[in-house]
Amino acid sequence: MDRTRMRIIDFDRAESEPTEAAPAAERILSGDPKWKSWIYFSEGSMTSGRWESTPGLWTIAYEKWEFLTVLEGRGQIRGEDGTTIALEPGATALIAPGFRGTWEVSETMSKHFFVRQA
Repeated sequence: MDRTRMRIIDFDRAESEPTEAAPAAERILSGDPKWKSWIYFSEGSMTSGRWESTPGLWTIAYEKWEFLTVLEGRGQIRGEDGTTIALEPGATALIAPGFRGTWEVSETMSKHFFVRQA
């Protein structure tokens, strides 16, 4: 990227081929979650785009920063300490490195995200 000029990415118009993935089998607690990711920006330790998941429940252990906004669907993030964040359209959250818990999608969900490796 040319750092001498400003760059703006309109996520509503950005185009990218999706990649498909899923949580590792040993992390899945229920359901059969499948993921799709559209990467709109990636440079160095930063990545941003759109993510979609089908229903399921899996464990998470963050080694990165993630800022997210839920676009569609429903679910929740639950920390090992009992902290719970409802994930529904419009919900915005920041997850810090070291966070451990579960991610649950009860209704197919999509989000915009910005990730920075710690």
